[in-house]
Amino acid sequence: MTTLHFAQGLRELVGGVEVVLSDIWGVVHNGLESFPEACEALHTYRSRGGTVILITNAPRPADSVQRQLRKLGVADETYDAIVSSGDLTRLYVAEHPGSKMFWLGPERDNSIYRGLDATTAPLEEADYIVCTGLYDDETETAEDYRGMMLKARERKLTLVCANPDIVVERGDRLIYCAGAIAELYRELGGEVIFYGKPHRPIYERAMRLAGERQGHMIDRKKVLAIGDSVRTDLTGAREFGIDCLFVTRGIHAEEFEGLDQLDPNSVMELFGHPPKALMRELKW
Repeated sequence: MTTLHFAQGLRELVGGVEVVLSDIWGVVHNGLESFPEACEALHTYRSRGGTVILITNAPRPADSVQRQLRKLGVADETYDAIVSSGDLTRLYVAEHPGSKMFWLGPERDNSIYRGLDATTAPLEEADYIVCTGLYDDETETAEDYRGMMLKARERKLTLVCANPDIVVERGDRLIYCAGAIAELYRELGGEVIFYGKPHRPIYERAMRLAGERQGHMIDRKKVLAIGDSVRTDLTGAREFGIDCLFVTRGIHAEEFEGLDQLDPNSVMELFGHPPKALMRELKW
């Protein structure tokens, strides 16, 4: 199938759908402000008996993500639960007591090890690396960390990537994320463990939470993912075996200009396997 279906609203796609697994950044907000129509769409779906689990590659625990959502005006009633790559990374840290961690990321992400028995150390003394992002994502790129990654590879350190995103939208700009450094390290021959989309663990955790709220195991045929990234959201949904609604106004906005006029070969080049449906922005 290479044809594209453009939906007018979420209401067209949720007949028989019990669970929506929605991305946050690019779908619900852009880092600076929330998208009221998207929030209303998810709230309306919930009011009709559906369960909404927000799944995010944010390198912070769910409670930190919730605080950010509240600041941006996203009401708690918009969703049932949040699953973050930060939660999964914290589990890794908790399972390695006594090991020394080199933390690479901005100070705002320090909740990644808050409350854990984690010992931080310089790169030269660490047993593994946790990367939550760049120290200064306003001015730096992954290339600024090539020297550091070469030293890490020499020591054969495992890098735990707490945010597989390469870039994220911040207002009208694209900002580099931890995934950019992790991909560089992998290219250099380093070992990387990724937590978050498109990798399976974040979907499995979200499905467990959804099952608890629905009171039964969830059939994947009754799940709809929503996201704005081909690399993380669309690929993750496809590999997990669930349908995906793709929002085009996010990080790929420029690439998707004139999308409705693409020929089948161009569709395949952009998406590989096309999503169930597309919308410019999420609305009911």
